[in-house]
Amino acid sequence: MSNLEPLLERNRAFATTGVHEGQPPNPNRNMFVITCSDPRVDPAHLLGTDYGDVVVMRNEGGRVTKDIIEQLAFAGVLLEALQENPFPSGEVALIHHTNCMTAFLADDNLRNLYADRTGADEAELLELAVIDPVATVTHDVAVIRAAESVPQLLTISGHVYDVEPGLISTVLVDTPSKEHRDIG
Repeated sequence: MSNLEPLLERNRAFATTGVHEGQPPNPNRNMFVITCSDPRVDPAHLLGTDYGDVVVMRNEGGRVTKDIIEQLAFAGVLLEALQENPFPSGEVALIHHTNCMTAFLADDNLRNLYADRTGADEAELLELAVIDPVATVTHDVAVIRAAESVPQLLTISGHVYDVEPGLISTVLVDTPSKEHRDIG
């Protein structure tokens, strides 16, 4: 039996619940969660979200990349188009974590091997390393806030998940400036 078959069985059970029927495309909590693809950092389990509560974006390290900015911009345009009012009250929760495997990108040999295999730029790979999650989540909140294509009325929060005790700590909450709130 493949590793996928038990998961497909779970999907068949899920389909019988009907919870997915009529679910709107916009998240129930008007929230986007960006985090690492590490299986220890599954937002549904860490945050106890229900089906349709949040939009989840995951990549290595939960870092804010060009792709993440483009996804947030696209989601903002879609949500504005789907709602009578512009997208004023959403939140982006960015979660980095301790013991992240991207820390290995700080190792010259591993980074070189990965760059050779993928054609990635070594300097860019080094920037993705999550060695100090407080520092990287703080940096990435600023990257989202500075992105002109991302709705400026979003609240952007940065958090660190400590994998040992299983707790999330808030590092910072960046609310829209008064100037942006008055425009909306």
